[in-house]
Amino acid sequence: MDFSIPQDLEDYYAELVSFIEAEIEPLVARDDNIRFFDHRRENARTDWERGGLPNHEWEDLLRQARKLADEAGHWRFSAPKKYGGKDGSNLWMAVIRDRFAQRGLGLHNDLQNEHSIVGNFPFVAMFEIFGTEEQKQEFILGGFEGSRRVAFGLTEPHHGSDATHMETRGVRETREGVDGWRIDGEKMWITGMHVATHCALFARTDGEDGSARGITCFLVPNPTEGLEIEEWLWTFNMPTDHPRLSLKNVWVPDSAILGHEGRGLALAQSFVHQNRIRQAASSLGAAQYCVEESVKYARERKPFGEELARNQAIQFPLVELATQCEMLRLLIYKTAWEMDNMPHEEIERTISDKVSMCNYWANRLVCEAADRAMQVHGGIGYSRHKPFEHIYRHHRRYRITEGAEEIQMRKVAAYLFGYLGPRRKG
Repeated sequence: MDFSIPQDLEDYYAELVSFIEAEIEPLVARDDNIRFFDHRRENARTDWERGGLPNHEWEDLLRQARKLADEAGHWRFSAPKKYGGKDGSNLWMAVIRDRFAQRGLGLHNDLQNEHSIVGNFPFVAMFEIFGTEEQKQEFILGGFEGSRRVAFGLTEPHHGSDATHMETRGVRETREGVDGWRIDGEKMWITGMHVATHCALFARTDGEDGSARGITCFLVPNPTEGLEIEEWLWTFNMPTDHPRLSLKNVWVPDSAILGHEGRGLALAQSFVHQNRIRQAASSLGAAQYCVEESVKYARERKPFGEELARNQAIQFPLVELATQCEMLRLLIYKTAWEMDNMPHEEIERTISDKVSMCNYWANRLVCEAADRAMQVHGGIGYSRHKPFEHIYRHHRRYRITEGAEEIQMRKVAAYLFGYLGPRRKG
């Protein structure tokens, strides 16, 4: 067994650090862009007069960083080479995301907007596997060029984790001699609709409620007649780009179907493992950052003339968090490596439980680490002059999104007790 990080990965990470220092940090230093990362960050990022949406200046800064990273050959790292990427593996992405988050808040990797100079592109895999050639050209290349951006329309106001009971319906309807579908319903938490050119919208087109079959994915243009943004939902960590929307008499042609009619849920689940392992690595890195900052502060702070770090009440909670970080890092890296060494379709059947273990535990751990960092730092830790409250508020959502931790624990239990996975009989 070899637990060492490959040297070529170490070399590439060193290249990324040099790029951050040469290009990204100077960009932050210009035009008071530091306001997006210091104690003013939430206010600077949010357009309070526009429903709480991200401020235009903030999103423009993110675009500038992505453009620099793309020109340097980093942004598309995880994408296939034929689309300008480097076929970045799950292991390499896990290590990079872990280490990026350990650097703290920054333009190099701001997960509030799913932004990073090394991008994560779940829709690339989705279109590559399920899209037609025309859809691949339009949405993969168009996505990298900026002419296409797709939101993910699965969740509904009354149906979150159980998508099989969604109430949005697609019914066959021909208009002006063109075969297509009429779609009616509601969706909620459809991130990024303020900039999306399309919504990958899921609707039941056949079958009974509760059945995984009969749900179809449609690429609905945004804006389109009958699609209305009803409200922008304000969240624990602002700004918001999460709307509740309605669909009334929305029509799309047959060519708008992504994948196979009636098999949309398989499409929705196709990229969840990549997202979950990379999210776990980011949460782990942020947890490690909170621990390291707390250790440093405890050595510097000297109440009653002695280092705060001398107190076991300070030491022991940080020892437990540091221990969990070390153990979790091994599981994340091992699971990412296993994902790289098996066919994509095998992941769900063999190690999906390990991916869920990594994800739910990392997201829980970072919340505990941020909370402990606030306690160690005292009043200044509770303030916005330290990043811990932002880290907590941001990562707390991951215990709900990308599969709530209860759903992921249920997946682990199904593997453990033999209802799913390698232990299943018959």
